[in-house]
Order: sequence, then C-alpha cells, then structure tokens
Amino acid sequence: MKAEGDRLRHSDLDAYLRYGQGQGYHAPHASRAREDEAVKVIGMRRRIAENMAASKRAIPHFTYVEEIDVTALEAMRGDLNANRGNRPKLTMLPFLIVAICRTIPDFPMINARYDDEAGVVTRHGRVHLGMATQTDAGLMVPVIRDAQDRNVWQLASEIGRLADAARTGKAKSEELSGSTLTVTSLGPLGGIATTPVINRPEVAIIGPNKIVERPIFQGDEIVRAKLMNLSISCDHRVVDGWDAASYVQAVKKLLETPVLLFAD
Repeated sequence: MKAEGDRLRHSDLDAYLRYGQGQGYHAPHASRAREDEAVKVIGMRRRIAENMAASKRAIPHFTYVEEIDVTALEAMRGDLNANRGNRPKLTMLPFLIVAICRTIPDFPMINARYDDEAGVVTRHGRVHLGMATQTDAGLMVPVIRDAQDRNVWQLASEIGRLADAARTGKAKSEELSGSTLTVTSLGPLGGIATTPVINRPEVAIIGPNKIVERPIFQGDEIVRAKLMNLSISCDHRVVDGWDAASYVQAVKKLLETPVLLFAD
C-alpha cells in the first residue's frame, strides 16, 4: 500500500479496498442476504402480545424517571456479600423491593388493581410483587407473596427460586398470578431509562435501570458516584403525576440512605 512518508492517506485506503474487491476480497463489515422467515405467534408469545396490546389500549400510561445515587448502597451490598456465608448473593433488586414495600403504606394508590368495568380500585394492604422474568418461552411474571414481610436475604432466595422455576417451566400457576405491583429489570442491559408497560389490572410498574459510574459535585468537590435511574409507569386514571413522583422520591431517600432500609 502506497503511503506518503509515514502517513497513510485516505486515497491509499480507497485504492487498497478497490484492489481487494478485484481479488474477490470482501470487507469485514459486508453482510450476506438472508431469506425472509415467517414465525407464527402462538402459545405464550401470543398471550403476551395480547396482554400488552390490551394494556396499552385500555390504560393511559405515563412514566416518571428519577436519578438515584446508590454509591452508599452499593458499598453496603458489597460488605454484605463479602460476609454472606452460605446465603444467596445479593443483587440490587432485594434492596429495591424492601424500599418499595416500606414506602407503600404512605402511597396505597401505587399498590392497587383497577377493575375498569366495575369502576372499582382495590388498594391492597399486602405487597404481592410481580417480577418480570425473561424466559425462552417469553416474558413471565412470577410473584413474590407478602414481599413486605421478607428481609433482603429472604427476598434474594425467593427471587432466585422463582426465576429458576419460570425459566425451566416449573413455575406453578399460583406462582404466576395475583400480583399487586410489578418490578421489571433488564439487569446490566437496563439502559438509561425505560418506559415499562403496566401489568394490567395493576396500576403501576417499576423499572430499575443499569448502574453507571460518573463524576458528580459534592459542594465544591467532584467525586465519583454510582448512579441509577429508576422508572415508574402508572395508570393515569388512578395515579396522579404528583403521587408517582412523591412515591419515587420516598424510595430514593431510602436507597440513598440505605441504613434506613433496616431501621424500625
């Protein structure tokens, strides 16, 4: 390949590629055409499609997103995992569930179901938390019963058990129904923000996004922080924007001051 001194010119690269194409060379980014494939939407995938379509048709969604500093929480989680013994490894999700449950009593409209035909909203006293789980058969929502009565270790154990049961097709029918509020998480693929679709007839769904490390100001100093956006989609017929924002701010307070998660 010709170059001018030690510099490679754009024209040199063009000439090389033209030469390579003449010798049967294909650039690495070239792709081959594939035949069209028709996939019939049946079974679980069809039920998911119908439920999602019904939810979007019937429910006027709105989404609120807030940024949360989880630096202290991640440090606590690391300490707990380092001393967990034979207990399950803690992810962010058990801590989020504890925060969700501790704040629900002051925001009962979040943990509710709406029967739009009867025009009745039922505000539930117990939190039966749906956990959206991706499986080979499609999205399933196993339910953590009485999440409000479980600590982080018990939640971690139940999350693992239910996720495994859903992915292996061993989840019982009663473990896949009766949720009053749902959490959906894409884990490390969580993105900057999400606009999750409500699991009808519930009125809210909460979506934690991935944790990223960024510099932030603390007074006049710049420090390294671990930040996570938290999304909530709500049924605007039942939940007002102010209520959703206030609820997320209450959750944020607990996650940013994690010792409060364990206070009486």
